[in-house]
Amino acid sequence: METQLKNDFEKMVKTSSFSKKDIDKKKIHLKEFIKKGFPNRKLENWKFSDISQIIKKNIGDLNYYNDYSLPNKIESSIFKIGLEHNKIVFINGRIEKIEFNYEDKNKINILDKVELEDKTKFENSLIDLNNAFINKYYKIVVKENYVLKKPLIIYHTTNKNLNLKNINLRLDFLLKENSCLKLIDMSDDLSEKNFINTIYNFELGKDSILKNYKIDQKTNGNIKYSFNNIEQDLNSVSETFILSSGSSFIKNEINCNLNGKYSSAFINGIFSLNEKRHHEIRTSVNHLIDNTKSYQLIKSVLENDSKSVYQGKIFVNSDAQKTDGYQLSKAILLSENAEFNAKPELEIYADDVKCSHGSASGSLNQDSIFYLMSRGLNYKQAKELLINGFLLDVVEKITDSEIRNLIKNLIGTKE
Repeated sequence: METQLKNDFEKMVKTSSFSKKDIDKKKIHLKEFIKKGFPNRKLENWKFSDISQIIKKNIGDLNYYNDYSLPNKIESSIFKIGLEHNKIVFINGRIEKIEFNYEDKNKINILDKVELEDKTKFENSLIDLNNAFINKYYKIVVKENYVLKKPLIIYHTTNKNLNLKNINLRLDFLLKENSCLKLIDMSDDLSEKNFINTIYNFELGKDSILKNYKIDQKTNGNIKYSFNNIEQDLNSVSETFILSSGSSFIKNEINCNLNGKYSSAFINGIFSLNEKRHHEIRTSVNHLIDNTKSYQLIKSVLENDSKSVYQGKIFVNSDAQKTDGYQLSKAILLSENAEFNAKPELEIYADDVKCSHGSASGSLNQDSIFYLMSRGLNYKQAKELLINGFLLDVVEKITDSEIRNLIKNLIGTKE
């Protein structure tokens, strides 16, 4: 693997526009990734999802160099989502379109010639891999007092030409004071057997609001990793919702630092898995100052040999008095072979806090099914109604009504 990495890195450097300073930084990240390799079960954060073995078993050897010189055709069918929106389109890792037609262009800066910033200072080899091999990245700045009129949808698409590749994507977002962004990540994959590694950095200024909705629903055989780092200032709010069902494997990791008083973070998610799909959400919400709040609710519906994992950690610093932190995970197992793993954590160094966590799993309640069948439903209808009610609890946490209705339509839930 080391020889392949070095050769592909040299090819990437020759075709990129990075400065010598950036290339030197990238060499450091490459060295770190070669030293650490892909994460495995020896690491506590990967004890349930050994991505090293998952890639080896499902893909084998990866190619790390990608030629971004030629454009890809954008199929207009991907835009049929049912609401007006701004667009960023990735195809096979290449940005093909950035379009903010509904916005005041003076209120949004799109920076593409920026020095490579190492914002994610974590012991994480996949971040090193991303920093080493990204060909280009953008920084999007929403200016003070500006609320985007329409959501921004980022389309992560791949076509059948992509095979046995590692794709590395990165976007940075700066929301200045009293600004607001609604962001939807929409995956649409036609490819199989690739490893897609995506890093987002969000910096939320005073009184700003971020609403981020991640949708991975289309069935595909790719392996994916997504890392979001969120830094929050005074009275800022972040809301993250994850719909996880389509890819062969995906791990969504969210690190949120509540740096300002009265800042809040809300993380909610749904796993809806079948066959042998294996999905994970790992969260770290760090309360670093007093009077901050977090809420997490994750629910799974698992069929066949599928597996879901939720690792959720609430950290409370010694200065973070008056913290309010809550997390809960629940799973319905529809098959004897389905598997749900949960690892809730509280690490608290302050004494005036309100924090709780919990986890539960089980099968559908047969008494409830019998009751619904006695009222005229057949078995399938009764089962669907119970699952519908189980998931709606999470969907109703979405604060934006337009997005909430979109998610309901996507997963087929009804009031």
